[in-house]
Order: sequence, then C-alpha cells, then structure tokens
Amino acid sequence: MKQYILCGVLLFLLNSCELWENGKVTDPQDYNAYLQTGPSETSSKYFRLWNSKIKPDSLQLTSFGIVAGQYNSFFQATGEITYLKKAETALKKAVDIAAIGKSGYLRALARNYISQHRFKEALPLALEARKLGSGLLETQYLLFDLYMELGEFNKAEQYLDSTRNMSAFGSLIRLAKWNDHQGNLDTTIRLMEKAAKKAEQATNRATMLWSYTNLADYYGHAGRIEYSYQYYLKALSLDPQNAYAKKGIAWIAYSHEGEITEAMRILESIDDHYQSPDLYLLKAEIAEYSGDTAEYIKSMNAFFKMSENPLYGEMYNAYKIELYLNSTMQYDKAVALALRDVKNRPTPSAYALLAYSYFKAGEKDTAYKLVEDYVLGKSEEPLVLLQLAEILKDRGDLARVKQIRNSLEEAAFELGPLTRMRVDAL
Repeated sequence: MKQYILCGVLLFLLNSCELWENGKVTDPQDYNAYLQTGPSETSSKYFRLWNSKIKPDSLQLTSFGIVAGQYNSFFQATGEITYLKKAETALKKAVDIAAIGKSGYLRALARNYISQHRFKEALPLALEARKLGSGLLETQYLLFDLYMELGEFNKAEQYLDSTRNMSAFGSLIRLAKWNDHQGNLDTTIRLMEKAAKKAEQATNRATMLWSYTNLADYYGHAGRIEYSYQYYLKALSLDPQNAYAKKGIAWIAYSHEGEITEAMRILESIDDHYQSPDLYLLKAEIAEYSGDTAEYIKSMNAFFKMSENPLYGEMYNAYKIELYLNSTMQYDKAVALALRDVKNRPTPSAYALLAYSYFKAGEKDTAYKLVEDYVLGKSEEPLVLLQLAEILKDRGDLARVKQIRNSLEEAAFELGPLTRMRVDAL
C-alpha cells in the first residue's frame, strides 16, 4: 500500500505538465451555488396524504403505488437504502392485492429489485408481467434491461429488435446501451444525443436528467471532457442537489485536472446530505493517490461500515472484491465473494473479476480457463480489459496485451490516475 501511495505522489507531480496540456475545463463559479444546497426533502403533504391511507389491513392499492414512487424518489435524492426497502415493501403489497393493473406493479417491483442487484428475483416478475399482457412495450424494455444485467445477451438482443423504434426514447436509450456493450462508443453517443432531444421535446424532467447524466458519462468515456462537464452542469441546473452530477464533476477535477483539493471539496459537500458507500470509496481513492493516509483509512472504514449493512445485500460486491484484491490483499475473501457475485450476475465483468481473484490468489490455470470461456471477446469495459491483460501477460500472450494496452490508454480518464499505474505496468 505504501508503494502505491508513494507512486501516486510521484505520478501526480509528473502528470502536472500533461494535465496542463489537457486543459482545465472546470470552474468553481459554475457549480459553487449547487454545492451549498441543503438536504433533500423526504416528505411532503402529497406523500403524507397517501401514506396516511395505508393501514395494516389496507387494500388501498393506489396508495401503495404512489407511496412506493415517493420512497423511490427519496432514495434517489438521499442515497438512503431504507427508502428503497420501504418502496419494496409497498410494491410487494400492491402486487399481492392488485386485480387490475397488476403488470405495472410487477414491473415496478422488478425495477426495485434491479436497483438492489437482485436480478434473478426480478426476472420471474417481468415474465409474469409479460404473461398478463398489459403494458407489453414497457415489459419488453424491462426484459431487455434484465437480460443485459444477467449476461444473456442473445435474449436481450431479441427484445431490442422487437422494440426498435428510432422515434421512441425508451428504444433509443436501449440501442445506446447495446452499442456501448458492443464497444461502439460513437454510435452510443449519437443515440443518447437523440434520446436527450426527445426528452427535451417532451419537457420530461426525469428523462432529461437521466439523459444528461448518462451523456456526461459517455462523453467522459470518449475523452470529450468539456462536453461531459457541461452536461453534468445541465443536470445540476435541473436538479441542484443531484449527487451523481456532482460526483461526475469531482471525478473530472481529480482524473483530468489533478485538482485533488477541489475534488475533495465537492465530495465533502455531497457527504452532508447524501449517504452512499461509493462516495466514501471515491474519497478513499483520491486520498490514496494524494498520499493522505489518514483520510484514506477514514474513508475506507466508512465504506466498509456502511456497505456491510445487510440492507445493501449484493449491491456493493464488485467494489468489495476490488478492494480485497488491490488494497487489503484478502484473496480468499475476494474469491468467495466473486463466486457469489457470478451466481447472482453471470456477466463477462463478473467472470473477469472471478478470474482475476483466482489469479491473484495464485490459481492461475483456473483464472485463465475462466477468461477463455467467459471473458475473451465478450466485454469492452476498461477494467475488464485491464484484468484480462494482466492475466494474459502472465500467460505470455504479449501480442494481445499490447493490443489491449492501446485501448486502455484511450480510457485513461475513465480509469483514473491510480488504475492508470496498473496500465503503465503492463
């Protein structure tokens, strides 16, 4: 760990010239006002009205649906996992008592499970909704989303083809997701730009906000940092408390500009009213890179303490595995958790993490077999490619390692300074 921290300090100094050449895109005057917003509202007269209608033996179906939606909004605004679980409880009750409109409640409960990374539990709900027939297009969208999460890409493609419509927001964003999976980033961005225009034409605040933050992410992946920054700002203009957009700007300050103090200032402003384990993980990464051991330990402890809350279930498995492998060196724990994660979500990225866990634990033949069977040629995610490259390098497959390294150098911003050290070591 000490070696990583020392390397981080040296790399920070060496990168200062490169960052100057990259050009600074952030300006605190653009977003300072958004950092001063207070905590989000977690109640309203509307919410209290409908919540009051729910009794222990209640059959007030409309109340359950509305209250669940409100709880979901509170979760999005605060990161508090208890709100997502309360939404689940309300939706399960709605599914139990619904005679009319049941497919809608099934879809809503399935999406709640997706948010909790309970993908295999969500699938039968989506299939039941399809059987009921009502809202078929929305169910087809849901099944595409689920099969993508479960790594069943052939089935996902079938639903993509059956819903293809270049005039529909729901179709455009899924075509974008599919092209991102295929590694076609330019096409992904063009499709998301069309989706954002559709959302703006409909003046739908929720879809506009979703489009802006996703476009910002994709622009960042493409190295178009100025565009990424501007779209995070557009998201904040719609929702000044949006923690995701603020984290995005903090990442630009850290990964693109090397502005450690500013990145941490932005994150500290979120910390006051938004509770999510990944926020502390980002703070820990920046602290490690800058050599701030005290802040690193504090943030790591906060991450583990929060993510161990059983309400989070499987939501932070991948993050924990990465930490076991690269920070705490607890390889046995990493393998055990990666096996569980693959069972829950058998995607190429989950198998790559399992293979990498075995690799770090010294079981290199097992790692390589997993790579051959489940990972090679199946993902373009930079972190997956990095794990793959390290395993292939050990195997002596230097030609493919060189090819992968060229791709990873284009993903420098997305990977961040700490992970770029691993790329440099290939």
